[in-house]
Amino acid sequence: MAGKFLFRCLWAGMLCLMALTASCSSADSVSVDATSNGKQIELKTGQTLVVTLESNPSTGYAWAIAQVDESLLQSQGEAEYQEISTGDEQLVGAGGAETLRFTALAAGKTTLKLVYQRAWEKDVEPAQTFTIQVVIQ
Repeated sequence: MAGKFLFRCLWAGMLCLMALTASCSSADSVSVDATSNGKQIELKTGQTLVVTLESNPSTGYAWAIAQVDESLLQSQGEAEYQEISTGDEQLVGAGGAETLRFTALAAGKTTLKLVYQRAWEKDVEPAQTFTIQVVIQ
């Protein structure tokens, strides 16, 4: 019982930290998370868009790009996964977050749509979707 409570507290703390850091941006990057779903994001050419979303690969699910104009916003490789850290203890099957990075290449507007799905389930609706409008100046 105490283990579940500790896990939930740590998970809630991690989500709060992600939300705080997601609202931060530097001259080189703009970070977003699930709270940006459905919103418009503005970037300058050359900036990096950092998208961090909850994920649990032990379930077979992962975030994948479903839509983007790669002539405007280019993916920077594979998603990076970070599991929940509970100090010295690792929780088997515990979730974490995936981070995807994109570079703004040219001025314009594109829709970035990500889907949370199992790669082998072709005719199944995604468990979640994340969509933002990206305006690049």
